[in-house]
Amino acid sequence: MFSKIRSLIFKFEPETAHDLAIKALKFNFAPPKKIIKNKMLETKLFSKKIPNPIGLAAGFDKDAEVYNSIFSLGFGFVEVGTVTPLKQFGNEKPRVFRLEEDEALINRLGFNNSGSEKVLSRIKKNKPKGLLGINIGPNKNTKNRLEDYLICFRKFHNIADYITINISSPNTENLRSFHNESELNDLLKAINNEKTILNSTIPIVVKISPDIHDNEISPISDLLLKFNIDALIISNTTDSSREKLININKLEKGGLSGKPLEKKSNYLINKFYKTLREKIIIIGVGGVDSGGSAYEKFLNGANLVQLYTGMVYQGPNIVSKISKELTNILEKKGVKNISEVIGNKE
Repeated sequence: MFSKIRSLIFKFEPETAHDLAIKALKFNFAPPKKIIKNKMLETKLFSKKIPNPIGLAAGFDKDAEVYNSIFSLGFGFVEVGTVTPLKQFGNEKPRVFRLEEDEALINRLGFNNSGSEKVLSRIKKNKPKGLLGINIGPNKNTKNRLEDYLICFRKFHNIADYITINISSPNTENLRSFHNESELNDLLKAINNEKTILNSTIPIVVKISPDIHDNEISPISDLLLKFNIDALIISNTTDSSREKLININKLEKGGLSGKPLEKKSNYLINKFYKTLREKIIIIGVGGVDSGGSAYEKFLNGANLVQLYTGMVYQGPNIVSKISKELTNILEKKGVKNISEVIGNKE
């Protein structure tokens, strides 16, 4: 059905279309999928069994409004946010752009969200029906970015299944400076100390930029291991990789997501996989829109994958589609479970 109405949906500005999608999910206009148990795709994330390793990335359900409707579409896990301590509008509109020929998006949203108190209230009132992660970040005009992470961590540590420390958006000025060894050390140390003070067992995830250099992989990995980080998300959007794009919107400032990010993401996943040696869970993001593209992420070392842009172009049935295609690939390979192929790139 989505393929029939996509042209109509795409007549709307991307952010308007997104708002309509959120409303449709709120009112259950998208019928829930029957979750078919598939032993080949069953996996665990932070010791919790989930039906498949396909998650929805942060950015779609920024305000934690429709995560249970998203679970009903078949996603194995959902990540909401990015959530900041205080409500903020984000950058000026227009700030989301489709690149249809490139199967990509460019956004410069700037952490627009309702703020931590509102999001906390919503989640308390609407118990998650699946594994829910909360992605956190600092307000644009904060005087203390590190403290902003701690404020959100305190609020969400006992209601989320995991918390993602987002240091990777290209749309918040200087946020990516947290990739620097000293700043990342200070941030992870502060988070770990707060976790100890709260006597919390919440898994901590770090989401990194795809634009880091090879010489940054080792020091970042060392810090992730030093502070017992549970998982690494590779990666967020890129502010480069525009050379081969076709659509004129490639000239817009912001983070690029979708198919053009796929190879860069896979390269980083493989590099970190070889460096971390399976000591930390890797969640692969970037260009996942088919069973084949998901399979490549697993071969490169991802334990699980997330998507967002793929759903924009293919609609809410994308998880069913990927699951079927992935199952067919595994059957042809004679593989009993997806875990068997992780890191098996030749």
